[in-house]
Amino acid sequence: MNFELLDLDVVQAGHEKCDVLLMLLSSNFKTGRSPLSTLVSKALKSGDLADKPGSLLDIYRPAGLACARLVLVQVSDGKPANVRKGVSAAIALIKASRPKQVSLCFDQAPDGQSLQVALSTLAAASYVYTATVSKPEPRSMALVKVGVPNRADMAAAFAQGVAAVSGIELAKEWANRPANHATPSHLAHAAQALAKSPRIKCKVMGLKEVEKLGMGAFLAVAKGSAEPLKFIELHYKGAPKGQPPVVLVGKGITFDSGGISIKPAAEMDEMKYDMCGAASVLGVFKALTMLQPDINVVGLIPACENLPSSRAVKPGDVVTSMSGQTIEILNTDAEGRLVLCDALTYAERFKPRAVVDIATLTGACVIALGGVRSGFFSSDEAMSAAMAQASASSQDLCWPMPLDDDYAEGLKTSYADVANVAGRPGGAITAAKFLQRFTGNYPWGHLDIAGSAWKSGAAKGATGRPVGLLLHYVLSMQTSAT
Repeated sequence: MNFELLDLDVVQAGHEKCDVLLMLLSSNFKTGRSPLSTLVSKALKSGDLADKPGSLLDIYRPAGLACARLVLVQVSDGKPANVRKGVSAAIALIKASRPKQVSLCFDQAPDGQSLQVALSTLAAASYVYTATVSKPEPRSMALVKVGVPNRADMAAAFAQGVAAVSGIELAKEWANRPANHATPSHLAHAAQALAKSPRIKCKVMGLKEVEKLGMGAFLAVAKGSAEPLKFIELHYKGAPKGQPPVVLVGKGITFDSGGISIKPAAEMDEMKYDMCGAASVLGVFKALTMLQPDINVVGLIPACENLPSSRAVKPGDVVTSMSGQTIEILNTDAEGRLVLCDALTYAERFKPRAVVDIATLTGACVIALGGVRSGFFSSDEAMSAAMAQASASSQDLCWPMPLDDDYAEGLKTSYADVANVAGRPGGAITAAKFLQRFTGNYPWGHLDIAGSAWKSGAAKGATGRPVGLLLHYVLSMQTSAT
């Protein structure tokens, strides 16, 4: 899908030739003498278009307008939540007619946040997965023209919004692929493809390199599968070499059976989504290739499968992590924290200004926050403040979670330095406390995206989160560095 930003007011929007014109109307719509203004005024006065966010009025071949179809979309105060509601309803209405060219116009100048929400909502509502379908019907919309009264003022927000959409869709594409079409080797190829863009380099390590590094926890998870592990290292170099990078660490379990502690069969197919953290890192790097910001970013993806076999790690086994800490594996289905802990130790070599790991880590976080917000854990006040701001500005929401030391009590064991699980209470927090043990030398944050990264049931599919959140966070680091 391609986007184009245009200078269009209500009068000019009426002259736009397109399959569908989506006209977003605010509560303070100002009437005029153009055909479109007159039509809108009559619709509002008659009550045919209610003053309620998400209300629609669909008009075929409107007289005096160049569009084949006009949809009036009520967004009331124009705030992001109402823009999302309106655009989502409009795309649901027109999607079946498979329009090729759509114009999305605002009657009033939106703020940057509302513009970006409009773009992301339109893209999400029209997204179609096709990679493994024999006779796919891909998304029909080839071009979306976005009309605002003040294009120059909106250019930067528009560029960021388009880049975010591109990154989100790359993350969704890889997360949605079945595990046999998204192996660790496939993820490595995807990362290498990104390295064809300016300022990006990629390094992929295999079994021998990982063994040499002493990543015993990562190796323990991978040993049950015949599919070779990959440790993927991406670099975006947009600032001088001496500027410390932001490091993003994405959990890349391309399929999680639970290992010897095997999961129930019901909905196990959804465990292809256990690499959504890795997919989000790829998505952020895709957005960076488009925006080219002045910042250094490193992406680390420990990728493997977690399967049961005669070689698989067993409950009660003790392994030695890259940090030298020993870990008693009480539950092989708590594997994400094992691959992440070695990646977090590896991150130290970059002398980072901040490290954020992203993982579909715990069902407990789904129970705590549902699918609305990702859980965010950090004891660093500056990072917590920056992530809260990124949450608000991106509308890809997260929520601060506690990290009290008392939560670590359940991780104690007589047979190693730490156990990989505690009891069921506070499971998302104890998982974060486990990871925190490996992050003492830099500011660190942890995003548990188990509830937000994908949807189950009839709407099963990846959401592309938290690409938007991470992109806003990384770009805010550029601003603070400047």
